[in-house]
Amino acid sequence: MQRTFLLSQLTCALAALSLTSIAGAAGLDRSGQPSEDFSSSGTIAYMSAYHISPDISGVESNGDKIGDLGEEYEGYGYGVKTDINDKFSVGVFYDQPFGAAVLFEGDNSLTNISAVDDDRKRTSANVKSDNFTGLLGVNLGANNNFKIYGGPVLQKIEANVKINSKNPQLASVNGYDLNIAKNDAYGYMVGAAYVKPEIGLKAAITYRSEIEHDANYAESMPFINGVNTQLPPALQLDATQTRESELTTPKSVNIDFQTGLNKTTLLTAKARWVPWSDFKITPPLLNENGIALNALQGKTVDEVNLLQYSDDSYMLEVGLGKRLTPKLAVSGSVGWDSGAGNPVSPLGPTEGYYSVGLGAKYNLTPEWAVSAGAKYLMLGDAEGLLAASGTQIGKFEDNDAYLFGMKLSYASK
Repeated sequence: MQRTFLLSQLTCALAALSLTSIAGAAGLDRSGQPSEDFSSSGTIAYMSAYHISPDISGVESNGDKIGDLGEEYEGYGYGVKTDINDKFSVGVFYDQPFGAAVLFEGDNSLTNISAVDDDRKRTSANVKSDNFTGLLGVNLGANNNFKIYGGPVLQKIEANVKINSKNPQLASVNGYDLNIAKNDAYGYMVGAAYVKPEIGLKAAITYRSEIEHDANYAESMPFINGVNTQLPPALQLDATQTRESELTTPKSVNIDFQTGLNKTTLLTAKARWVPWSDFKITPPLLNENGIALNALQGKTVDEVNLLQYSDDSYMLEVGLGKRLTPKLAVSGSVGWDSGAGNPVSPLGPTEGYYSVGLGAKYNLTPEWAVSAGAKYLMLGDAEGLLAASGTQIGKFEDNDAYLFGMKLSYASK
């Protein structure tokens, strides 16, 4: 029997499902850089917000407990897109693609025991980013079944990292402070899609370029002051420095698929690839002093990174959207994220996750709707390794996170 229903009849179920697809993932990934709206038809607009509450703790090799270090955080997004005519469309979208929020608690190697109640004496990391993506879409083919789209991306990123430790193995980075001032850089995204509205079918692939930032690194490394007292003036090292250096955020590929199973049920699938193995943060002062300190000990190293990953990451998610009434739809999803390798940085000590999500959407009018969703993430176990010193920190096991989101949307054909 032919399935004679329109994609627009399933919009309610689809939007409820997509809300539960936002979450933290491998590396510094946060939003997943959503791409399903790039290939949509008609006029759409939305505003979304989500809150993630992670529970991440670990145990050091000596038995000291690393208290809950995952800071709660919020994320926001919005977008608007419209068709100029039956061939061309334009739009602009905003999301927060990369981030981190970590503050070490308890009496462990990454807190200073003499001032454990002072946040300035705990290891912490905060990374924030903004993406503004422009869209130009073109419909191709006699029935406009093929779409190509692309546009520029403006990205802003900033970060602050503090390392405080009582561990003698971490003495060289104890008190290290890094501030990366917010800066702008540009990239692009391109994609293609095939749609068959009569059966609710859409398959799309979207590529985002890597983006090279000329970041301003302001660093302080107090340990060097003590080292300099033992070195002749000609060999003394800088303990503080502000210098411009490169920071490149990774490229990515997103795949979005959906098809109607019947008039009220929609099957969706998402996949994402990010080459985190190519990503690293190499602050110039930390790098130069790290190489010099190793040389003083008779060791040769080519580079000292603050953060790096060993593997690429892969994400898969499958879901169902079900329209219960003309105004109400519900959805569910299950997902998997591979992580970006193990051991991991203690500034993000998990390796991937398994997830389950639920969502619902209610149409206030035929065009306006409000959605709500929740997701549970079972975070993967990992071993922490501080790349800057090569020191094993501990094991992080049996951790999880909860995500809650809301979305206000408008859709009109």
